Amino acid sequence: MNIEFHDSLDAANTRIVAHIVEQDKLPGDLPRAVAEGASASRFTGKAGQVFDGFYEADGKVIRLALVGAGKKADAGRMAALEKAGAALTAKYLMSGEEGLAIDVASSGLSADEAAAVLTGARLRSWRWDTYRTKLRDEQKRTLKTIHSIGAPKGMAAAWDDAAAVATGVEFTRELVAEPANVIYPQSFVERCQKRFEGTGAVIRVLDEDEMRTLGMGALLGVGQGSARDSKLLVIEWMGGAAGETPTVFVGKGVTFDTGGISLKPPAGMEDMKWDMGGAGAVAGAMLAIAGRKAKANIVGVCGLVENMPDGNAQRPGDIVTSMSGQTIEVINTDAEGRLVLCDALTWVQKEYSPKTVVDLATLTGAMMIALGMEHGGVFSNNDGLADGLLAAGKASGDKLWRFPLAPEYDKLIDSPIADMKNVGPRWAGSITAAQYLQRFIEDGVNWAHCDIAGMVWSDKPGATWDKGATGYGVRLIDRFVRENCES
Repeated sequence: MNIEFHDSLDAANTRIVAHIVEQDKLPGDLPRAVAEGASASRFTGKAGQVFDGFYEADGKVIRLALVGAGKKADAGRMAALEKAGAALTAKYLMSGEEGLAIDVASSGLSADEAAAVLTGARLRSWRWDTYRTKLRDEQKRTLKTIHSIGAPKGMAAAWDDAAAVATGVEFTRELVAEPANVIYPQSFVERCQKRFEGTGAVIRVLDEDEMRTLGMGALLGVGQGSARDSKLLVIEWMGGAAGETPTVFVGKGVTFDTGGISLKPPAGMEDMKWDMGGAGAVAGAMLAIAGRKAKANIVGVCGLVENMPDGNAQRPGDIVTSMSGQTIEVINTDAEGRLVLCDALTWVQKEYSPKTVVDLATLTGAMMIALGMEHGGVFSNNDGLADGLLAAGKASGDKLWRFPLAPEYDKLIDSPIADMKNVGPRWAGSITAAQYLQRFIEDGVNWAHCDIAGMVWSDKPGATWDKGATGYGVRLIDRFVRENCES
């Protein structure tokens, strides 16, 4: 979606003009037909509510859209403005119109508020149509440009910042939406290398030989049944003080998860192309952080594997040795994400000696049972870190809910023949997965684990996304970095 800025409506040369309307405060200068039509349609200006009508001016027919932004005093003001912008593109994306003008000047919005409207409009317009070759005309996207009319002071800077984040969200959606025959460990790396060109970020890649030398038996065990080689992708952005220890984000990148020998049921297995949603979120967040030139040292690491069942695949009952030296009895090969993460977590701690590490992963179905598709779960060994992530989730819309860690849960993954099992009993599955990961965190490191299994993909449209990849996690990480890492 293109965003253009103009001083007047004439320059936009579009037939649709939208006004942002505060709840219960219908503008008094509306054409009579539009005003009466809005009243008759019970349009009140609730966030995301849209009404449009036609009127004639100077011999030209104008389509006037009113979109609600809720009450100005509400705590969720910015989210409501995003919802307003998103509602406009959702309504007109396939309308046959190519352009839509938003009369920012008459809406009385600040630069940040106007940027929120445009952010919502851009994010909701994203749709992955690469493989759709037989769309009917009424199914095709026609809306190409949003024209912002009368930008307030500071709008250019506010939008440059917001646009960088939107670009990161869109990149994550692209990675998550692509099928597993297109995005696999090597192609994930190649796509990131291409997208990060010219950003100032530095990319490193560890191949299987390097990981084998380092002793990453847990990560490599997951991928040994696949014809695709596993990779460890590292994205460094050093925009902060020279020599300052970076904050590290680690993403689970299982580009397809069959379950391995512990094979998943066939129904719904196609969804497992998005089991790399944690890595996708980290990659998109790093693109956003580099794009807006964040004043912080941030490292993103993606453990990339494909979990397939062949004659070389690891078996239930196998014991693998992790990079940390701890041994793991593999009870269930479908509990593979934690095997990938534990070696990635060990590597980043040895490589960067970070004070703070946060991992994101579509880790457990149990998290979806607990929270559905409304919140991700967060586990942490540090209250301040947990609070920072919860606040970032609330501010960004990528919501989180905290879960406990305790020795009583930890003992559930003790193994009689190795240091630990990779799964516990049926109960508290998300917690025992987090307890497993905590065993690989060194003393003094603040760590949080975000289980985002229910959040990276949606079977129905949301406020700022269509069906499919949501881009969850990018704005969470970006907001956390802004509030806790930037100088």
